[in-house]
Amino acid sequence: MIGGISAWQLLILLLIVVLVFGTKRLRNIGSDLGSAVKGFRKGIEEEPEDSETEKLSTAESASLEPQKQQENSPASRPTDPDV
Repeated sequence: MIGGISAWQLLILLLIVVLVFGTKRLRNIGSDLGSAVKGFRKGIEEEPEDSETEKLSTAESASLEPQKQQENSPASRPTDPDV
């Protein structure tokens, strides 16, 4: 078998795992793992759409940067002679 592990040893190991964790907890772990894999696959499939959105947001932020620079320029700040 696999790496010198026989079918009987796998059965005993499975029985010990079921006794330690219980069937309900194992079922919850399995469903959580399955939903995580589904979410990962969905995220991978939607990745190209996200990159297009990212390009749009960077273009919008680039168009806003000159406005920010004008607002933060020393000439636009009020000068206070008392300071």
